[in-house]
Amino acid sequence: MISRKKTKTINIGTVAIGGNNPIAVQSMTKTFTSNVAETVKQIKRLEEAGCQIVRCAVPDTESAYAIDKIKKKIRLPLVADIHFDYKLAIIAAEMGADKLRINPGNIGSLEKIKAVVSAAKERGIPIRVGVNSGSLEKKYKHPTAKALVESALSNVRILEKLGFYNIIVAVKSTSVPVTIEAYRLLSQKVDYPLHIGVTESGIPKIGTIKSSVGIGALLAEGIGNTLRVSLTGDPVEEVRVGYEILKALELVKKGVTIISCPTCGRCKTQMEKVVSEIERKTRDIIKPLKIAIMGCEVNGPGEAKDADVGLAGGNGSGLIFVKGKIVKKVPESRMTSALLEEIRRLI
Repeated sequence: MISRKKTKTINIGTVAIGGNNPIAVQSMTKTFTSNVAETVKQIKRLEEAGCQIVRCAVPDTESAYAIDKIKKKIRLPLVADIHFDYKLAIIAAEMGADKLRINPGNIGSLEKIKAVVSAAKERGIPIRVGVNSGSLEKKYKHPTAKALVESALSNVRILEKLGFYNIIVAVKSTSVPVTIEAYRLLSQKVDYPLHIGVTESGIPKIGTIKSSVGIGALLAEGIGNTLRVSLTGDPVEEVRVGYEILKALELVKKGVTIISCPTCGRCKTQMEKVVSEIERKTRDIIKPLKIAIMGCEVNGPGEAKDADVGLAGGNGSGLIFVKGKIVKKVPESRMTSALLEEIRRLI
């Protein structure tokens, strides 16, 4: 059982993070926020995938005013991502954003920061201080872990001096070791909830690995209260990967967990094809379900018996297990369909 570090509880709309609350999975839209119809469409897809908090870029006034229209058509808490222009943060707050993501250091003068804090206070919404290797102040020559944390803390202190403590903090890097080191340092210095992730981790094939290593290492140490997997591509994949990381660490029980053997010279069936089809056809299942798919008699029966439902392949046939008991033997051509039938019956 992973022991999680204690933090304050912060509410983002209807979702509470920190404290003893579950780790929330976030994503960010890839649409132009000013295009309300496309943005709402993408947010609804993210919600269907299990996303709990969604963020939108607010690069201009039109996008800031679009927050109001978007909020009226979605159920997820909406975060406005602001850089440089403090007026956009104020408009986004007025339009109903549930959280502001800013870097006070690039907002401008203290008066401008005060105006943003005032807008957030008035509406009871939190601010995420987000520092990453791409938005670090110019005085830092290299985005080291120490520099990221120092920058984040200096920005946090600005908010605290203004009497604002409704704060979430993030210190992301494109480097996995730097990310891990930065969050370790930060977790020792603040009790605010931490938003974790490896920034700009790349296309799904590469970014999934980098994010799993970085986010997984932190979560295994009890660090992190909400996460976003940053991938180049469909944001729905970010949510799926986020949940797979949480499931791997047994921090959440949601959806399908597939256990499948790597296969070897003993395997006489096309297990890769079977596993791929089962994974594709069970992606949308929300109920916790453990599926074991094994290629031979060595680990097959044992693993299948430990799962809710399982398949142990053989020479031209397969055994279907449900709750540890063999329910049928089917020919190889029927293995996938038979397993899917039992999965549907269980859910």
